[in-house]
Amino acid sequence: MLMVAMNSLLLHPVRPILSFHKTRDSALPPSHDILAAGNLDDAPPRLRGNSSSTTSKRKQDDYHSTLKALNSKGRFPRKSLGQHYMVNGSVNEELVAAANVKEGDFVLEIGPGTGSLTNALLEAGATVLAIEKIASVISKSCEIDNVRPASGSLYGITGEGTLQWTTICEAKGPPEGNSFTAKVVANIPFNISTDVVKQLLPMGDIFSEVVLLLQDEAAQRFVDPSLRSSEHRPINVFVNFYSDPEYKLKVPRSNFFPQPKVDAAVVAFKLKQPADYPHVSSLKSFFSMVNSAFNGKRKMLRKSLHHICPSPDIEAALCALNLPPTSRPEELTLDDFVKLHNLIVDS
Repeated sequence: MLMVAMNSLLLHPVRPILSFHKTRDSALPPSHDILAAGNLDDAPPRLRGNSSSTTSKRKQDDYHSTLKALNSKGRFPRKSLGQHYMVNGSVNEELVAAANVKEGDFVLEIGPGTGSLTNALLEAGATVLAIEKIASVISKSCEIDNVRPASGSLYGITGEGTLQWTTICEAKGPPEGNSFTAKVVANIPFNISTDVVKQLLPMGDIFSEVVLLLQDEAAQRFVDPSLRSSEHRPINVFVNFYSDPEYKLKVPRSNFFPQPKVDAAVVAFKLKQPADYPHVSSLKSFFSMVNSAFNGKRKMLRKSLHHICPSPDIEAALCALNLPPTSRPEELTLDDFVKLHNLIVDS
C-alpha cells in the first residue's frame, strides 16, 4: 500500500497532505493516503539563458539565493536525514524533462526541501502532491497562496490490493476514466534510494514513471544490464522485473548544498503495468529464490538453491534452459530466472 510505503520512507510522525496548483484547481488522480507537504517559499529564482556566462551566473544566483532563504528561515539540511539541497535550477529542469512532465500531469514529489523542484514542476503545468517529514516546512507551506490542503477524491488501496475511492478533505469528484496514472519526480537522500526504488517500482498501476536523482554509483548499478559482473545483484532483477530503467544524466556534486562526497545522476524508471510483469506463480517465492541465488557470492546455483529442490533437479532445469549446470546467479538474465523459478518451484 502506498500509505505504508510512504510512511516507511519518511518515518513518523507523518503530516497532512498539501497540494500545489499552478493556476487552477484540478481533480486529483488515483493515489493513496499519503500524508505530508512541501514548500515553494524558499525556491531560488529560475533564470534563463543559454550562454556559458549566463549559466554560470544562474548557478551562483541559485546557490546564494538558496543559502539566503535557508538562513532567513533558520533551516539547514539535516545530516541525520542525509539531506542535500539542490542549488542549480537547471538540474531541476532536467528532472522535469526526464519525466516528460506536461500540462495537466499529476506528480508526487518526495521531500520538497527548498521547493525549487516543486516550482519547476508547477512551471511545467503539473499539479504536485509533495510529502515532507519536517514540520517547519509544512507550517510555512500553509502561508503560501498556491498551497492548500489537498481536496478532491484520492484512490486508496485496501489490504487486498484493490482500488477504492477515498475522500480527502472536500471531495470534488474523481478524474475521468479508470486508467489515470501519476508520475514520481524526486531528489531523495542517497541513503534511502534502494528502499524508495523497492517501494515505488511495483506500483505500475498507480505511477507511469518514476524519475529520481540518485547517487551516481547506485544509478549505474540500477540500470546496468551486464551479466557476469560482481555488480549484478538481486536489485537488478527486481528493477527489470518491474520497469525499464534509463540512465539520463550525471549531476556533479557541486550542484548540492552541503556538497556530498559523491556525484549524483538522474534515472528514469518506466514502470510496467501488472499485466506486463513476467509470469511467475508467486512474486514472493520468485524474489525469495532470486535472493537465495545471490546469497552465496560466486556460488553455483545448484548449491545456493539446494534448499528449494535437490541439486540434480536444478542442474536438469538449467540444462533445459540451455544453461550450463555450473551456472552462477550473475550469469542469468531476468528471463532465465523466471523460467528457472517456473521449473523448480512450480514443478
